[in-house]
Amino acid sequence: MIQVRSKKPLADELAERIVVLDGAMGTEIQSLKLVSADFHGKHFEGLGNDLTGNNDILNLTAPDAIRDIHLSYLAAGADIVTTNTFNATTISQADYAMEEYVVEINAEGARLALEACDQVMAREAGRTCWVAGAIGPTNKTTSISPDVNDPGYRAIDFDTLKDSYKQAARALLVGGVDLFIIETIFDTLNAKACIFGLEELFEETQERRPILISGTITDLSGRTLTGQTPEAFWNSVRHARPLTVGLNCSMGAEGMRPYLVELSRVADTFICAYPNAGLPNEFGEYDEEAEQTAGFVREWAQHGLLNIVGGCCGTTPAHIAAISKAVDGQPPRPVPERPAAMRLSGLEPFTVSTAPSEEDAV
Repeated sequence: MIQVRSKKPLADELAERIVVLDGAMGTEIQSLKLVSADFHGKHFEGLGNDLTGNNDILNLTAPDAIRDIHLSYLAAGADIVTTNTFNATTISQADYAMEEYVVEINAEGARLALEACDQVMAREAGRTCWVAGAIGPTNKTTSISPDVNDPGYRAIDFDTLKDSYKQAARALLVGGVDLFIIETIFDTLNAKACIFGLEELFEETQERRPILISGTITDLSGRTLTGQTPEAFWNSVRHARPLTVGLNCSMGAEGMRPYLVELSRVADTFICAYPNAGLPNEFGEYDEEAEQTAGFVREWAQHGLLNIVGGCCGTTPAHIAAISKAVDGQPPRPVPERPAAMRLSGLEPFTVSTAPSEEDAV
């Protein structure tokens, strides 16, 4: 049975204020210094394959730790928490030979996040918290060959990827998530496979949830890994009518700003951004302090770029608390109206035509 929860529609909230998303899950898990026994737990005690580093499996083997991370972000001021399911697809779980547990991982991920939200809403009258079912990009790409000697080769095909996404999403939907977030998109064709799977799922179940779509800029070229500019990326996914489009991860808040400006200019929907805490140092750790990240975010809000904001790699509950304070009272970005047009994209955007304005008709 799909759980139906009575909550204010997120779209209504976004029209009134800037909503706060949670921060990093992966680096918070790393800070716990878990060992192999923690990842195996009693659930997989004696299993031959090593599960160390499989953060999603902790939904089953260390659920209290995952729930506590959700609670820490909610206490810091997050309105939305994302499920610990970034790699909970058969494609990604194949690295650990754990494909058969994908449904259970996603269902438990939804349950833990919802439990955390329920605890907070029960304690704090009038507060609403939403759960976003997180769907990551997988470790495969449908647009690029992993073999430099065979450019036409693909490690996975569209239908296989779509089915894998759909299976994970179904478990999240049954688990009761309020929305879906397709995140850290580096290959837009992968994202399209996920969108296709979600649309099939919504049609089959007659249960629709809002979709948040978030791409990632990989370097100073200002493009995704597969070469698209932010505007071209938006043209590629606009047909999904997402509640938000935006950017996450990337090069930290300072480096993300020009690409967020471009997306905010062209997207006729709400904007969501959640940057890393700067760039990682030589040890793979993040040094940007909470107030520094919040300072960048405050400037974004003051310039009308935001509807949802949170943190990605390296951000902590302290970062989210500072971000929440920085955007408190700042007006949300108004969604622009764009004239009807045929907007296409390859690596670059291409507008074929626009509808005539009233002035043109005179």
